[in-house]
Amino acid sequence: MDRLNGPPRLMIVSDLDFTMVDHEDPENLSLLRFNALWEAYYRHDSLLVYSTGRSPTIYKQLRNEKPLLTPDITIMSVGTEIAYGEPMVPDYDWEQHLNLNWDRDIITQETAKFPQLIPQSDTEQRPHKVSFFLEKPNSLEVIKALSESLEKHKLDVKIIYSHGTALDVLPKGADKGQALAYLQRKFKANGRVPLSSLVCGDSGNDAELFTVPDVYGVMVGNAQEELLQWCAENARNNPNIIHSTERCASGIIQAIGKFSFGPNVSPRDIKDWGKCRVNVLSPGYEVVKFYLLYERWRRAEVEKSDQILQNLKSSFYPLGTFVHPSGTEQPMSKCEDMMERLYGDKRGKQYCIWLDRVSTSQIGSDAWLVKFDKWESTGEERYCCLTTVLLNTKQAEEGFTWMHIHQTWLDGLETKHQTVWFL
Repeated sequence: MDRLNGPPRLMIVSDLDFTMVDHEDPENLSLLRFNALWEAYYRHDSLLVYSTGRSPTIYKQLRNEKPLLTPDITIMSVGTEIAYGEPMVPDYDWEQHLNLNWDRDIITQETAKFPQLIPQSDTEQRPHKVSFFLEKPNSLEVIKALSESLEKHKLDVKIIYSHGTALDVLPKGADKGQALAYLQRKFKANGRVPLSSLVCGDSGNDAELFTVPDVYGVMVGNAQEELLQWCAENARNNPNIIHSTERCASGIIQAIGKFSFGPNVSPRDIKDWGKCRVNVLSPGYEVVKFYLLYERWRRAEVEKSDQILQNLKSSFYPLGTFVHPSGTEQPMSKCEDMMERLYGDKRGKQYCIWLDRVSTSQIGSDAWLVKFDKWESTGEERYCCLTTVLLNTKQAEEGFTWMHIHQTWLDGLETKHQTVWFL
């Protein structure tokens, strides 16, 4: 929140597995579409919140496997943990709130009496969450008996069953919806209530998100029957909750358009940028667009024509410099020559580029400083560097000229063969 000067224009609160992330999409196309849209148009004045049943441990595993953007806020462990920013600073006030009338020892003793409950891994057993696997045929009987058992101990707890396989016992005051409502109260106290909020989910443990006042909601196209049934029973006449026709992150993009929150055409969906003009001068859009064209150039998904090559070269100031993450400095003209030689070197490979944490600041009447993490992956290999770009409009006939580029490896994400990294 500290990076925004006022109320967020839009806050997206999204579940991860099979909502933001499509595990049946090996090339992560829908997620990459969302990434480009968010970084080009929304990152500078909006909030991205992940709300997941995953614990911090397996949430971080997912981020190492998928091209997920860095969220502003992370709600984890089915709403029992809230953390802020890249360093994931815990919200200790929320933890104290959940301690009221919660006794984990009694819960573990009572759940041990049900052999149908198979404990999940140690990483999923959290201070305010006790988690099991439970087969669907036994679910109704077990949940009813367990509820009665815990009520005898006068504990304020709730049982959430999702995906037809996972059972979580939580404090009564905890779930994804109540965690979001808590954040909204904090925003209100600080005078920073988002102008619009969109919640996104696919399963039963997302249902509470849709009960939070004044939110819009999207059940993604692949939503499970348990969530669709809940909405049919509880939100049938609510025009602010829709069931998208698109899967996962593509369904979120569809909802952005449906509710008219702002731009809803991902730069990844634009085939010819020469025919598509942005209404406002946008440094964020500029860097996203450039690296998408660069990706397509290396994948040979655009024609190797003099016009496209000239478009790439024309972005660079002839007397500008590029500082490679290894520390080597070279003139922009050398970058232009290298780019021509790299055409099609990633043809047929699972190669992609995405930008994260794009931030812009105007440092002069016609100059902008843009910072972002530039990610590049080929198959399972991933590299990332912090990139700073100086953009100028005075030198350009239209749009921006790249005056200077400086890159630094992020810890543990450098390539062993520095020569394979370019721009």
